[in-house]
Amino acid sequence: MAATPDMRASDGDRDRVAAVLREHCAQGRLTMEEFNERLELVYAGRTYGDLQKLTADLPDIDLNTLPAAQAPEQRRVAKMHPGLKAAWTSWASAFGVCSVIYAMTDFGGYFWPMWVGGPWGVILLVSTLSGSAPQEGKRKGKKGKQG
Repeated sequence: MAATPDMRASDGDRDRVAAVLREHCAQGRLTMEEFNERLELVYAGRTYGDLQKLTADLPDIDLNTLPAAQAPEQRRVAKMHPGLKAAWTSWASAFGVCSVIYAMTDFGGYFWPMWVGGPWGVILLVSTLSGSAPQEGKRKGKKGKQG
């Protein structure tokens, strides 16, 4: 059954129109004042016709085609400082080499590679989680003062 303008709208319909209005506001098509006015009218609207009037002057937006927001962990890895990535690679390489040496010479004894990888790994983990990384500006500034 096709929706006609005089059919009653559901709460879900009003929520979808509110989401569309939020997206138009985020893209700059609506001011905050216009957005707030229309949002009040969305939740006061009773029919599809009431809701259609609120978006009639705006282009169609398919909310399903918008890029999904990344989880904070994914953003952190994607934006990880190259120096931090290199430090993790060095840590993995050194710990791997020590573990291979341990396995070839003293397998079954005291696992000494933990003293190589443990403290270094903890420092890297804290640096990664806190977001601290070497800063380019500080290094360049020191070079400028020396030269």
